[in-house]
Amino acid sequence: MVRYYTDDTKYRYPAKRLTARWLTETAATEGYTLGNVNYIFCSSQRLLEMNRQYLGHDYFTDVITFDYSDRKGTRIVSGDIFIDVETVADNARQYGATTLQEMRRVIVHGVLHLCGQGDKTPRTNAQMHRKEDKYLKFWNNGL
Repeated sequence: MVRYYTDDTKYRYPAKRLTARWLTETAATEGYTLGNVNYIFCSSQRLLEMNRQYLGHDYFTDVITFDYSDRKGTRIVSGDIFIDVETVADNARQYGATTLQEMRRVIVHGVLHLCGQGDKTPRTNAQMHRKEDKYLKFWNNGL
């Protein structure tokens, strides 16, 4: 089940049910089932504080994924995905995308992390971008 929350922002993400279906299909294609996945849209200051507190990083980021999956024999993924709506909007301008397009990229990015896709090395980062592009095409082609 996919749920959406806000923390320290007035942002409202559209097409929640359609997005939940898209993410369910994304996880299934990756070989997983979605358990409880919570998206929390927040301010850049809130995510910076979390980045410092939980990851020891002193910089702004667009998304932090907390993975609560129990992979003991199951392929069910669960977690909290915090998204900084201000940084997403800044990145969209930088990359020539709409804010909603960039938001969808970050949303699927979080689920891909829950499905085990890393992004810390050049190779895994390139894999992540290819997968994001693949699943964004599913969205753009009407699922």
